[in-house]
Amino acid sequence: MVVRWLKANDEAEQAGDWRPLADFYTEDATYGWNYGPHKDFMAVGRDEIRDLALGQEMEGLEGWTYPYQAWVIDEKTGDMLGLWKQVYEATREDGSHYALNGIQGSWFKYGGDFQFSWQRDFFDYGNVSALFIELMKDQKMSDGMLARIEKAAPGDLPGWYPIGQAPVPLW
Repeated sequence: MVVRWLKANDEAEQAGDWRPLADFYTEDATYGWNYGPHKDFMAVGRDEIRDLALGQEMEGLEGWTYPYQAWVIDEKTGDMLGLWKQVYEATREDGSHYALNGIQGSWFKYGGDFQFSWQRDFFDYGNVSALFIELMKDQKMSDGMLARIEKAAPGDLPGWYPIGQAPVPLW
C-alpha cells in the first residue's frame, strides 16, 4: 500500500495535480487538518477529497514536493503514520530550498481494498505562515500561490470550518 501511495504521490507532484490520489480513499472517507487557532479543514467523501483537499487546497502548490521521511505502520489497527517534508523548488540566495520547518505528517487509517478510510494531516501552522511571509518578502511566491492566498484570505472556502464545527471531528 505504502509503495503504491508513494509512487502515485510522486506522479502527482510531477504533474502538479494531486486529485488522482482520491482513488486511494474509500467512497465515504474523510480527510482533515487544523488551520491554526480558528479553523479546521474537513473533506467528507471521495468527491470532496478530490475536489477540496486534493484540488482546492493544493492549488498554487505546483513546484512543491512532499518527500516522505519515514513510515510507522500498525498492522493490527490499520493505522499508518507518514512523516514528510514540504520543500519548494525555489532557492534562497545561499542556495538552500525554501522548506517548512518542524515536523509534518499524515495519519492514515486503512479501510481495506488498498484504500484509506480517513487521513489527518498535521503541520506547524506558525512555521507555514513564517515560510510564506519569507517567500513573499523575497518575491519568490509563485503567481499560483499568490492567487490561492488571495482566494483564501476571507477564510470561508468550502471545507473550512470554525474550530470544533467540522462535520467530522479531527480526533
